[in-house]
Amino acid sequence: MSELLDVTVDQGTAVLTLNDPGRRNIISGALVDRIAAAFDALEADPTVTAVVLTGAGSAFCAGADLADLLAAADGDDTGVRRVYDGFLRVARSPLPTVAAVNGPAVGAGLNLALACDVRIAGASAWFDTRFLKIGLHPGGGHTWMLHRLVGPQTAAAMVLFGERLDGAAAVAAGLALRCVPDAELLDTARELAAGARGVDPALVRRTKQTLRTAGDGRGHDDVLAEETDAQLWSLGLPDTRARLDELRRRIGK
Repeated sequence: MSELLDVTVDQGTAVLTLNDPGRRNIISGALVDRIAAAFDALEADPTVTAVVLTGAGSAFCAGADLADLLAAADGDDTGVRRVYDGFLRVARSPLPTVAAVNGPAVGAGLNLALACDVRIAGASAWFDTRFLKIGLHPGGGHTWMLHRLVGPQTAAAMVLFGERLDGAAAVAAGLALRCVPDAELLDTARELAAGARGVDPALVRRTKQTLRTAGDGRGHDDVLAEETDAQLWSLGLPDTRARLDELRRRIGK
């Protein structure tokens, strides 16, 4: 789509590569526009089943554009709020998303990784909130996203005390699903994303929404009611009856 974002689609899996390696893939307004446009197009394509997000060069994403932060310090917060739009667009996507973290994910760049459903870390990956170190309060829902994944103690260590997690530590903390050699990172992320292939796209999207709301502090009864309605809905999908008939035939019942 542009030199700032490379988009490829293969067998239903889209790979979005932040492509500004000279600036360590910082989140600029122009990049945000391209991320939004890419997700608009991918979500409108019924053949796309999952999205992998990664970075070109040695960094995943080094955070927000400093020009936007300095402008906000002078009273113009337009750029900062636009940065939020970038990772929030990823977080709000109905498509399953995997962050293939190939290097530093810092500040708003960590938010971008947190916005994905799953994170796979390369051996050279590391995760650093860094907000307080540059005199900023965390923003964009950072504390909420981090807290729900790693818990209060690790979140406090990272945010308040500057604890930085490498790939292995991120896995141990629950921030990443696994840590793999850098050379295997993208293939591992693609392999995970391929797990959504062959499933009705509407079913995948509705199930992602259920997973999202299940973690919002609602009680078991509320989630049970939502799941029951959704499961009954799924029984009416065109492919579901055929799958169930085939399963019944194979098990001989």
